[in-house]
Amino acid sequence: MPDFADEPPFWPFPAAQAITEVLEWRTDVLQAKLGEQRIALRSHPREIVTFRHRLDALGMARAAELARAGFAGDWRVPLWHMAIQPAADLVQGASEILIDTGLSEFANAGRAALAVDGQEAVPVAIASVAPDRLILAEPLTTQLPAAIVAAHRVTLAPVRSGILTAPVEVARRRQSDGLVTATFLLRDAPDLTAPALPRYLGRPVQTAPSVIRAPITASLRRALDYVDNGFGPVVGAPLRDLFERGEAITLKAQGMEARHNLRRWLLSLRGRQASFWLPSWGHELQLRSAMTSGSVLMRVAPVAALAAYPDRAIVLEMPDGPRFRTITAAVAEGADHRLTLSSNLGAPVPLGTKGHVLTLVRSAADRIEVQHGAVASEVTLGVVEVPA
Repeated sequence: MPDFADEPPFWPFPAAQAITEVLEWRTDVLQAKLGEQRIALRSHPREIVTFRHRLDALGMARAAELARAGFAGDWRVPLWHMAIQPAADLVQGASEILIDTGLSEFANAGRAALAVDGQEAVPVAIASVAPDRLILAEPLTTQLPAAIVAAHRVTLAPVRSGILTAPVEVARRRQSDGLVTATFLLRDAPDLTAPALPRYLGRPVQTAPSVIRAPITASLRRALDYVDNGFGPVVGAPLRDLFERGEAITLKAQGMEARHNLRRWLLSLRGRQASFWLPSWGHELQLRSAMTSGSVLMRVAPVAALAAYPDRAIVLEMPDGPRFRTITAAVAEGADHRLTLSSNLGAPVPLGTKGHVLTLVRSAADRIEVQHGAVASEVTLGVVEVPA
């Protein structure tokens, strides 16, 4: 068994409730009348995780003594929100653990936390990482309570270095039942690639519909300077030539792959730095007639002034997947509006196909908070419209 005596102390307690993860960047946004420039001041995010552990009397005592001995120093922190189960039973003496390493961050950890039956975890040194297994530096011995341990009893989580950024709080419900809360700032943020999303005009499109946990809020505004001399009418002088739309969306990911992809996508935003297309999901484009596969003319119910249609990006929910196009012209046709698209859709468009407006947006803040539950991760993200 490897000797971890010279390493920072290990925080072994498994999380018992939802884990809060905060990603923080720093972006300087310079706004002009016709656009904005975003300057990244922090290339990697600061990751802050808050764990809540339900412990008995001995566990609370151990947590208090660990915090007393090493509060100001570095810690080895298991990332329980990235924990997964192995694909096969563990055997004492084995030097490999079969596991899908693409669903977590073991390649950047160098250590793994191994917990059996939800008990305190023990550190395991990783020699190398393959797509389907972890190769250990030393064979498994005392880390396992028996010669063979069933896979469903085992939880493995990557381990990162971190420091405590808030007091360790102990809320004792009874003498042998309490809740310990610890918050860590993690070091060595990994470089993860963004998940494969549909792209349009060089930017990704977030096609996951918003999960409604609360009313979806949107704000519509334009920057004005109100001039009031106290004697006459109040006059609004536009400060920018851009209309500003803000919206709050809630995304939920269930399952290890979906949760990992959501986190990768949030990291790819880099706070307020990156922009992406967001469908309104408002069914603004209601077709009045079907379209042939080679047609570029779309007849819709009126929803805006004719001059407002050109250069607007749209998405159509086709049976084989979303199709993205840009409106190039619009004319009145009786009581309807006839729109000209940038190209045909390559397939018939039946009446009733849902069409939505695409808006280019970025995150409204450099701070993103994610709630990781037992089976799903959820994030509420504020976004603002930016020039296309």
